[in-house]
Amino acid sequence: MGQDDAVGRTHSHRAVNDDELVVGPVPRVVLLSALGLIGVAAIIAIVLLWPEGEAADDLRGSVGFAAPGVTFPDAEVVSVQGDSISAEVLEGEDRGTEVTVEVPPQVAASGLDTGDRIELIRTPAGEGSDATFGYFGTNRSADLWLLAALFVAVVLWVARLRGVLALVGLAFSAALVWLFVLPALLTGEPAVLVAVTGSVAILYVVLYTTHGFSVRTSAALAGTLGGLAITAAIGRWAVGSAHLAGNTDEGSSVLSTFADNLSFQSLLVAAIILAGLGVLNDVTITQASAVWELRVASPSMPRAQLFSSAMRIGRDHIASSIYTIVFAYLGTALTLLLVIQLYDRPVLDLMGTEEIATEVIRSLTSSIGLVLAVPLTTLIAVITVPSATRGSPGMDF
Repeated sequence: MGQDDAVGRTHSHRAVNDDELVVGPVPRVVLLSALGLIGVAAIIAIVLLWPEGEAADDLRGSVGFAAPGVTFPDAEVVSVQGDSISAEVLEGEDRGTEVTVEVPPQVAASGLDTGDRIELIRTPAGEGSDATFGYFGTNRSADLWLLAALFVAVVLWVARLRGVLALVGLAFSAALVWLFVLPALLTGEPAVLVAVTGSVAILYVVLYTTHGFSVRTSAALAGTLGGLAITAAIGRWAVGSAHLAGNTDEGSSVLSTFADNLSFQSLLVAAIILAGLGVLNDVTITQASAVWELRVASPSMPRAQLFSSAMRIGRDHIASSIYTIVFAYLGTALTLLLVIQLYDRPVLDLMGTEEIATEVIRSLTSSIGLVLAVPLTTLIAVITVPSATRGSPGMDF
């Protein structure tokens, strides 16, 4: 099979079985030992950074969402008249009562109709007055659960066992973020170190769970960790150099009031690190697989040519992945960009504002880490696979 055929097979993302190659003992030991040391360091860091239970519990749930006695009962829409909604209360002491509440025009225009569920805000009765009701939000739990079920079903149908393993990795990632990363950040642990430690732990579990225990996966993991380190370093420098405050939204105001020991600059760097994990993992596992594919297809190919061939694949992937990052941030900042269109100042002048500069630095930092992770992963994989004169069938890892 020629080199072009190998490239075509790699673009189809067919995984090469590691038993098609025999990795030498030296690169195997060096790679796995380095990853083992990093893994042990991550476990130690998690233990040391794990927030104290009392401190985390004191902060968790410490902010009152509403005044004492105020509740949020569900209700079912009975009728919609313009900006007014008549709804039947479904729970609490007012169950069965029909109330009329005013809603914002955009809510009325969203398509609410008879039978839809909404959430009310109930203020208890005072002296000489009855309890009052207002519109709090639309109950979307049924739609969210349906969409989540559809997502799981599609993943399992298309990816099968790999899909199951990917969902397991996703569940672990969510649990680690919820139980370790967020409480550690809230209690004032070093934000960048927490983000890096959590990211490393997630990468180990996600890559090995989804792609299997192999030297190929290990090479991808090593490249991913390198890209993560680059992203963290550049992100920290860029945020500090640009003097970004990191507290541009309403959530930052709440945090500064109730968790005043936080560094919002460090939180911004942590957010940049966590945001780049998914795309970073995608390009590195593809590059490692590309090198394995090319080596199986061309056992006599010199390492320098192997690197060049794999990088041709990597450049295509870099281009598409950069689009992914930029347009992902474009989607989150769409409202802000629309507002910019209204201002009568040059766009370049507005680029320096806190809100716009934050999104630009997010995109560029993640993209730099992503781009540099491709040649790094390719180099690690090329060094790891058997040389042109040593390839032979056998078991790997």
